[in-house]
Amino acid sequence: MRLRAAVALIAILVARSAAAQQRPLLTEDPEPIGAGRILVEGGFDYSTDQVYPVSGLQGDLLRVANVGVSVGISSIAEFQIDGGFYNRLKITRRTTGPLSGLLTVTGDETHDVEDFVVATKIRLLPESPKHPAFALRFATKLPNGENEHGISLDTTDFTASLLGAKTVQSVRLVGNVGVGILSDPTSGDRQNDVLAYGVSFARAITDRAEFVGEINGRWSTRSGGAFPGTETRSVLNVGGRYTRGSIRLDGSVFFGLTTLDPTLGVGAGFTYVFNAFQIP
Repeated sequence: MRLRAAVALIAILVARSAAAQQRPLLTEDPEPIGAGRILVEGGFDYSTDQVYPVSGLQGDLLRVANVGVSVGISSIAEFQIDGGFYNRLKITRRTTGPLSGLLTVTGDETHDVEDFVVATKIRLLPESPKHPAFALRFATKLPNGENEHGISLDTTDFTASLLGAKTVQSVRLVGNVGVGILSDPTSGDRQNDVLAYGVSFARAITDRAEFVGEINGRWSTRSGGAFPGTETRSVLNVGGRYTRGSIRLDGSVFFGLTTLDPTLGVGAGFTYVFNAFQIP
């Protein structure tokens, strides 16, 4: 009986933490954070051999002050905004890219901001013992960065995804599948439609600690070859989370699964959730 009670408690804790977003994972859980609640998250990551085909730059990328805010606008929906304030690329290699001529980078280092993503998540079906939870998420990436710095594509992209999740004893399983419309950064009148996907798990180790992992990426569906900057991408990410009260700390290691993804990366951050207002 004690074992069953412990497993049930861990399962509840995993489900609650999953409802409060997914750092360090990219795969989105369908559960919203809750009406009147606000989630604030932040962190950094460092990756090696990051490739930018449009600008022709390659190097080691440091991203700090990566922030995200989610607002529970109802019991089934939340509004999200994510981005970053400082990206620094230590350039290790230069090749000729379609927009290399626009670069204003003269040394072996360039800086820019992270493009912000504005999204809305709406839960369609809550989880039950018989079926998973399902939700829809609509996200738009804004062109906050400048392509003259060689990091940002200076394009606006849109993604619509179906999210699903199920807790099985002490393991939370999440899956995403959707369609992304990516603008061609070299021409304003073309786009590449990609299949966006993600599969993740969160395994409770104790009532506060979890081991997490995922494969997340996109697959180009264009038969004639992807436009530069819209190619197939995929990352394997593994790490851990530790929750104490309303604060959760996280750390991860990630590996690129395509030639354009970073060879190796590490990241760490925090998540804080609090009750901010009441929904009438």
